Amino acid sequence: MSAAPARAGRSLIPVTILVALIIGILLSYIDGSNGPVLMALVFVFTMAIGVPIPFAAGIATVAGLLVADIPMTLMAQAAWTAFEPFPLVTIPLFILAGQLMEQGGMSEKLVDIAQKLVGAYKGGLGLVTVVACMFFAALSGSGPATTAAIGSITIPAMQDEGYKSRFAGAIAASAGALGSMIPPSNLLIIFALVTDVSIPRLFLAGIVPGIVLGLMLMAVVFVISLRNGYGGTGERFRWGPLLWALWDGKWAVFAPVIILGGIYAGIFTPSEAAAVAVAYGFFVGLFIYRGLTWAKLFHAFKFTAIVIGTVLFILGSTKAFGQLVTIFDIPDAVLALFQGIVEYPWLVMLLIGAFYIVVGMWLESIPQIIIFTAVFFPLVTSLGIDPVVFGIFTVMTCEIGFLTPPIGVNLFVAARISKVSIEEISVGVLPLLIPYLLMILVLVFFSGWVTYLPDLVYGPSL
Repeated sequence: MSAAPARAGRSLIPVTILVALIIGILLSYIDGSNGPVLMALVFVFTMAIGVPIPFAAGIATVAGLLVADIPMTLMAQAAWTAFEPFPLVTIPLFILAGQLMEQGGMSEKLVDIAQKLVGAYKGGLGLVTVVACMFFAALSGSGPATTAAIGSITIPAMQDEGYKSRFAGAIAASAGALGSMIPPSNLLIIFALVTDVSIPRLFLAGIVPGIVLGLMLMAVVFVISLRNGYGGTGERFRWGPLLWALWDGKWAVFAPVIILGGIYAGIFTPSEAAAVAVAYGFFVGLFIYRGLTWAKLFHAFKFTAIVIGTVLFILGSTKAFGQLVTIFDIPDAVLALFQGIVEYPWLVMLLIGAFYIVVGMWLESIPQIIIFTAVFFPLVTSLGIDPVVFGIFTVMTCEIGFLTPPIGVNLFVAARISKVSIEEISVGVLPLLIPYLLMILVLVFFSGWVTYLPDLVYGPSL
């Protein structure tokens, strides 16, 4: 064992002892009826002293099991049931597909298409970033991955053209978050696994909000660029260069058509579509664009293994946490808490949205969805809110979490590329949060349009 891991292991010993002592003291004063209070206290305390979220959820679950006198085997059983659903294989496959397409050269083709489409206007490179992120979002399924793939190309170009570094990074971070809304989306898959809502219906429901949100981001980028004189060649848009770029990047453009078209046409399931995406990304990157090398393949597999390992660890520990939440009847307690305002579903949704946004500043998106969906999903369905709408609403609030410190993953990715501090890029992203907040209000007060495409393709949900 190296010295660094040994030091890390020794540094965890005092924390472990401290947590164990506090849990022991709390257990001596709290009975089974106050299990939820104990879980909440332990969860908040462990996170406050720097324990990683999956471990914090696991420790809080152990405390809840002890106080309720429930066998510890629930932890193992919950993890097994979390890993059991076959659609879970969709997540690592889409992550790998996105990596193969990025490493294979598809992201450059998409940026070139976006450049020919909107690059000549004021703020052209900023608009290109948003459009390219919308394209790549239909390939990657991940907000941070979209930010990295497109931002690594467009952020340095924007800096060279005179954009402020914090604004260039903020554009890539905010547009990259679309990767979690425009299908295929890993967060929508997680929500579907937790709630048993149809993955194809969620994917279809995410298309229009994702596109509308992208257009709103483009409007903000254009206005800010106009005021600051960023970019723009003054050339008129021409069809010729765009058509040539589309032809040159046809394999990249065709990828979402195959992936999503196959799902909606009933040719294959989302899991099968993910496998097709991997095969397609490997074939195009290796034989068509020839951007894949052995080193890049190794990087793609290594990145996928690290991400899915993290996801499975989070899923296993937080699944037990979510089950214990149900055992303690916390959803019923939440329903009782909101009893006085159930006549106003819009108010309930606004309060949940505000809670999600604040929690998203401190909690990663996957545990946030797993833990709190178990609490709020029974409430919103009892109010007659469509589960698909709530899924889109939940992921939209998680996207804001990508863009808010101190945990905002997209901010860290964009800050590293643009070589500015998190504080600077957090300021730059503020005006680009406006479209996300407006979209949440639209989802709360006018949600019928979200389910139009799913109802059109699959019929109204029962």
